[in-house]
Amino acid sequence: MIDTKALRQKILDLAIRGKLVPQDPDDEPASVLLERIRQQKQQMVKEGKLKPKDIKNDSVIFVGEDNLHYEKFADGSVKCIENEIPFDIPDSWAWARLVSLIEAFITGPFGSALHKSDYVADGIPLINPMNITDGKVIPIDKMQVSPETAERLSSFKVAPSDIVIARRGDMGRCAVVQPAQKGWLCGTGSFILRFPAVLCSEYFAVCLRSPYSVELMSGNSIGNTMLNLNQTILKSILIPVPPCTEQNRIINAIFDADALLAEIANQSESLVMCVAKAKSKILDLAIRGQLIPQDPNDEPASVLLERIRAEKEELIKQGKIKRDKKESVIFRGEDNSYYEKIGTEVRCINSEIPFDLPETWCWCRLGTLFAHNTGKALNSADSAGIPMTYITTSNLYWDRFELDSLKEMPFTDSEIDKCTVKKGDLLVCEGGDIGRSAIWMFEENIRIQNHIHRLRPYISLSGRFYYYVMYMWKQLGLIGGQGIGLQGFSSKMLHNLIVPLPSIDEQERIVAFIDKLFEPIKSIEKSLS
Repeated sequence: MIDTKALRQKILDLAIRGKLVPQDPDDEPASVLLERIRQQKQQMVKEGKLKPKDIKNDSVIFVGEDNLHYEKFADGSVKCIENEIPFDIPDSWAWARLVSLIEAFITGPFGSALHKSDYVADGIPLINPMNITDGKVIPIDKMQVSPETAERLSSFKVAPSDIVIARRGDMGRCAVVQPAQKGWLCGTGSFILRFPAVLCSEYFAVCLRSPYSVELMSGNSIGNTMLNLNQTILKSILIPVPPCTEQNRIINAIFDADALLAEIANQSESLVMCVAKAKSKILDLAIRGQLIPQDPNDEPASVLLERIRAEKEELIKQGKIKRDKKESVIFRGEDNSYYEKIGTEVRCINSEIPFDLPETWCWCRLGTLFAHNTGKALNSADSAGIPMTYITTSNLYWDRFELDSLKEMPFTDSEIDKCTVKKGDLLVCEGGDIGRSAIWMFEENIRIQNHIHRLRPYISLSGRFYYYVMYMWKQLGLIGGQGIGLQGFSSKMLHNLIVPLPSIDEQERIVAFIDKLFEPIKSIEKSLS
């Protein structure tokens, strides 16, 4: 799949380097344009539209006879800035500080001027960083103010062609104000940049969103938890300025490219969705017993269950497991309803049965089929045992593991037995993406942390089949969590999870058929990744 986001960034980078559209020798050079802007700003000072302090930091950047870049300041001083020039631009272009290009630079109201108590449900929208997405301003219902508040804060109103840029969080988040957004308010976390009418605001928004500017702003911003951009940093950024007509050609080219990339992204997303639906449909049919025909020669699941119970009894006699005082037996009554017997208690569980199964299959609790436990909790104060590698939920993904950076913690002999995973074990996430599962298929054993469940069948079952069951249960919303904050999939919940049980032979045939059907699907997925 084409990485449209990365491609968009590449287009922006080419645009500000003068490599997106060809130059026209008939265009007025950018140096002439910038001189006209300087004269216009000086005239605005004379007319009282700007204050002298608004232009005191303006400068002129030029190439000297030695082919180096110099900057001339308002006080007449000149400085070589060749080491600041990030890349070459066409001869008809020029470099300028952002401060020399803008007519107004407005910081949004601080907390003392605007409080959350001023927000209303239906009023004048505010433009905060969270309102700026993909170069567009998107209003949020809960971030609006009354007309009275808007009038009180009228100095922060935006006008068409203004650029609003976030001054905190993700650097480079900016958008051009559209005519329909006239009179909206710049919020607390944003700046307003107002350019002369002769300049194309859309082009300068492209500059500020480009990888070059984002990297520059990110590297010079402050803040440990959230980056903050101040006026000084932003004003000092070097901007590559093309001729006016080329600015517009660049924006038209970007607009055409964006339309094409949007179409590609939509097609890719549609294909990804189709692939996901195909996989889900195959697996849904599989766990319902409708993917392949049943073989009358197969051992019925009821007989398989009896063998599992006999094996558990033998393990109890050997002292390897404890007897489950709430051992479950699920059966179908004469009224065709499903019942569960635990000890002497029998109750109807029709509400827990998600669908009907073939006659040779049966329903049971997961704890009936698998011995399961969680790993060891990480405790820095616990130093007993041998340091050994382990995995946690950050290593466990659907049908795969990420094992690049494993950590160690000490395990005692008893903990090693309880927490060790061997080839064929089914592992299930207790928290995070609840139920996320994969089968450990490596020859080397590994240990698990306490947020992972290890499932090991009492007799040889198809772990792959039950991986698919976990996947579909997640898709169907049959796996949930508990807890107010971070939810978890407790051992009790896992033990009581109701699952289908076909014969072992049918489990293997289903898995083989799924794998066959998934081969072309995996090829498509690979082409999209």
